[in-house]
Amino acid sequence: MTFGARYTAALAERGRLCAGIDPHASLLLDWGLNDDLAGLERFALTAVEGLAPHVPVVKPQSAFYERFGSRGIAILERVIAESKAAGALVLLDIKRGDIGSTSQAYADAYLDPASPLGSDAVTVSPYLGFGSLTPFVETATKFDAGLFVLALTSNKEGPEVQHATVEDGRSVGRVMLDHLRRLNEAETPLGSFGAVVGATIDGADGAGVAYDFGFNGPILAPGFGEQGGTPGDLARIFGPANAHVVASTSRGLLRKGPDVAALRDEALRLRDELG
Repeated sequence: MTFGARYTAALAERGRLCAGIDPHASLLLDWGLNDDLAGLERFALTAVEGLAPHVPVVKPQSAFYERFGSRGIAILERVIAESKAAGALVLLDIKRGDIGSTSQAYADAYLDPASPLGSDAVTVSPYLGFGSLTPFVETATKFDAGLFVLALTSNKEGPEVQHATVEDGRSVGRVMLDHLRRLNEAETPLGSFGAVVGATIDGADGAGVAYDFGFNGPILAPGFGEQGGTPGDLARIFGPANAHVVASTSRGLLRKGPDVAALRDEALRLRDELG
């Protein structure tokens, strides 16, 4: 099955919540753990136990594991493997973006199922030019994996690039969505090439023109919950494409730990809130 087909089936079965598994130092301390390798392992694997059997997508942020070096990466490999075993799709949040052979090496590391870091999908940055993602696109196609391309982020610095315009007057963010539209054209039930669009954006570009999110692909909407995004915001921003949106939360959800049942219950509550 393509990633788009697996994603569609996962959302139909488990709802539209993406659980971030991000071991912030402050969260480890909130759980009564030390900010060390043992604390990382306990935190990450407890989060997998509480969340991965119940949500369609888990999203570990690679940087919080990388900061512990090779032993942290080894724990990330376990998070990926155990989340998959629990039935969740794994979206590895890496936001990589490079060119040529380097981009290909990243794609091989994160999308080849033979790699210990092989995931169902990854986040990537197109801001060296969308064509720089070609190795990711080709590798994802080869292995039935997916991409989530940064398109319209909700950080305050984003509009400096994403609302800038190209020669034909389109905003850069709109250009990225148009590239995805072409990649996903005629795919059923859904294409495998998605966008990252913040749950707290206003849904229009710098000129006030509403974005069209009908690009036939998945959408990851970070910022749901504690960061202010609501189900009403998702419906307003995405319109008919809202059915393809998975809303992401991490810190607000993870604060319910270290109790496994509390993590599960909060995930199920948020799932039901999303409808």
